[in-house]
Amino acid sequence: MPISDWQSPAAYEHAKDIAAAGMAWEYLRRDDEYRRAFQRTKTLAAPKPGGSKAFSKRWGLRFPCRSGAACRPYACFLDTGTLA
Repeated sequence: MPISDWQSPAAYEHAKDIAAAGMAWEYLRRDDEYRRAFQRTKTLAAPKPGGSKAFSKRWGLRFPCRSGAACRPYACFLDTGTLA
């Protein structure tokens, strides 16, 4: 992440054009606790029953498409490393 003067209004000029969901993602992906929780979830051999529901509730995430092959290509979007 580039270093900028967080007190300067100019450092946040780009934020005017970010939609609410994008702003939420920018905040969430920088959260160390979220990053650790995601990595723990990612390394499980088999998901725990209700685990994804608990994870999504904890972090305020919604998954608009049903589980299965149709959504698998988009699973990486939850990984904090893909959009950094």
